[in-house]
Amino acid sequence: MRDQAEELRMKMLRSHSKLGRSIAVVSGKGGVGKSNFSTNFTTMLSAQGKKVVLIDMDIGMGNIHILLGKTVPTNLKDYLLGEKLLESVMYEGPCGLQYISGGSGLNGVMEWTDTMFQRLIEAFEYLQKSFDFIVFDMGAGATSQALDLIVAVDDIIVISTAEPTSITDAYSMMKYIHYKDPEKNFFLLCNRAFSEEEGKDTTARLKLAMSKFLSKEVLVLGSLPEDPYVRKAVQQQEPFSVLYPQAEISKKLYKIVNKFTEVQIEEIPSKPSKFIDRLKSIFKGRP
Repeated sequence: MRDQAEELRMKMLRSHSKLGRSIAVVSGKGGVGKSNFSTNFTTMLSAQGKKVVLIDMDIGMGNIHILLGKTVPTNLKDYLLGEKLLESVMYEGPCGLQYISGGSGLNGVMEWTDTMFQRLIEAFEYLQKSFDFIVFDMGAGATSQALDLIVAVDDIIVISTAEPTSITDAYSMMKYIHYKDPEKNFFLLCNRAFSEEEGKDTTARLKLAMSKFLSKEVLVLGSLPEDPYVRKAVQQQEPFSVLYPQAEISKKLYKIVNKFTEVQIEEIPSKPSKFIDRLKSIFKGRP
């Protein structure tokens, strides 16, 4: 039975009008540094005074808490199974960032039930009333649940490297999402670029492909370099943006975060969030 205090909190928050933006960080393939980007991106957003919650959606194989050097006894799966309240699976990271771990040490494939979907929607309703940004770090595997969530969110940050397979997979992911929702906002980023030119070429190729074949304009956030400070930060299990704020990659990320927030301020207000409505629609349409 749900805790009465939790139910009362949900009802109170539904009366609020401001809704945070939901953002999915995706890639067409693994190994592009997506989780590292998500961790540092949200940490920097938090450092700028935004209320941010980062959710690791790679359930059973998540690594956000590892990158943050934390041992977390509870995770998203515990909440979905009804074993823990939402606040019991939320933890505080650097600069006031809140995060929910997907857990690590996969214990079999989780079968989603109607009750779990309902709990997920209730959690997202609460978080959207409480935070400026809900950022989902999506796993590399494109499960049906993951794709449903990606299609439902307001904005998509797509990460690719300069490798041809990574570019092709990133385009395929955007193409799939675009066909599901032609109005979706896409933000492009090239990670682990060996030069400024390589980063620009990668995002330009993806931007051109979306425009030429799908008549879809996307916004390029920029590129992040291959930087030895990233590995050092991972080894120390802290965000590179916190440990090495003067590193080139931290300065580049600062510009990317500012560009993203400028778009949110200038363009997004005319596009109110429909995240929960879309998610409920998908949920009702399930067999």
